[in-house]
Amino acid sequence: MQAVVHYSLHFVFPALVAYVFFRDSWQKTYLIFLATMLVDLDHLLANPIFQPDRCSIGFHPLHSFYVIPFYIALLFCKKPYRLIGIGLMLHIFTDFIDCLMTFAHCHSCMGESILGRMME
Repeated sequence: MQAVVHYSLHFVFPALVAYVFFRDSWQKTYLIFLATMLVDLDHLLANPIFQPDRCSIGFHPLHSFYVIPFYIALLFCKKPYRLIGIGLMLHIFTDFIDCLMTFAHCHSCMGESILGRMME
């Protein structure tokens, strides 16, 4: 169930945001939102590359608390940078929800995560 929610938020939710708020150019906007998924390339720097119960936020470089303010700053720029910022923040939001779902069933994961320790 968690995987369905995670990938729905990564692919379906941005499509809905693009369609509802950028109806005149929703397809182009959706492609920009999808392109922001390249932020996940930072997972290739991790060992192991994929670990199902790992919270991405605070672990991977492009999901860190140092770069998220830059993603927020993009929200105040003009297009297309604003769209990139929206896409990145939708991505971070999705990963945040995924972390919460992980913490709900894996209490030790919360203690192993920077985000989890901040929430305790």
